[in-house]
Amino acid sequence: MITKSIPSLFTVGNLFLGIVAIILVFNEKPELAAMMVIIAMLLDGVDGRIARALNAQSEFGKELDSLSDVISFGVAPAFIMYVVAFQDLNQAASWIITALFPICGALRLARFNVISGMPGYFIGLPIPAAGGVLCTLALFYKDIPAAVLMASTLLLSFLMVSTVKYPNFKKIGIPKGAIWVVPIVVIVAVVLGYLFPKHLSKIIFVPLLLYALYGLKKNVSAVVRLTSRKNRRRRAAEEAAKSEHSA
Repeated sequence: MITKSIPSLFTVGNLFLGIVAIILVFNEKPELAAMMVIIAMLLDGVDGRIARALNAQSEFGKELDSLSDVISFGVAPAFIMYVVAFQDLNQAASWIITALFPICGALRLARFNVISGMPGYFIGLPIPAAGGVLCTLALFYKDIPAAVLMASTLLLSFLMVSTVKYPNFKKIGIPKGAIWVVPIVVIVAVVLGYLFPKHLSKIIFVPLLLYALYGLKKNVSAVVRLTSRKNRRRRAAEEAAKSEHSA
């Protein structure tokens, strides 16, 4: 019974850190708040793997994971961005954009729970990645214009509910004998996050941003290739029609 509960403990830890992140940002500690979201991402990344390693997967765990993700990677990052960058802007616009992010995240999770994705891919930007990008992007609020931060929030919201494909790394499992290492990794991450919240969060921003842009680039490239093929077929058809007319 205790073994079956271990994955849910990691999920509850993810939820706890999301709530702590919201409290921290309203206490003027955005760097620590962003770090809590990053550590929550780590917990979210291992709970499913631990469940598979212990053969403890369940519908309860799946639903708990989704509900936790809405708070930790939807609500918390949106509040971090709102507090540091949007509070002094147009109230209606800032409220709507702030609310839109967790709403799109919830829609993304609902779709994920009821629709089978493509093997090896997520459909739409996963909410942990979107939340990680948003909360770390917020730390650059002094260097990036508020309009760009608003546009970025809208783009991340759109990517979550889009049909853009993103690589799925969740199938990479953890050997059962190595599960004991996970708590040590989490503790080390918490200590580093507490000691270097600002620098570590900004460093993590880079790979998260590259992941978000990767899917967008692949989708744009696919559209360009499709358009190019259509243009080639159209030109070939026009040339064939001209040849028949000349004959």
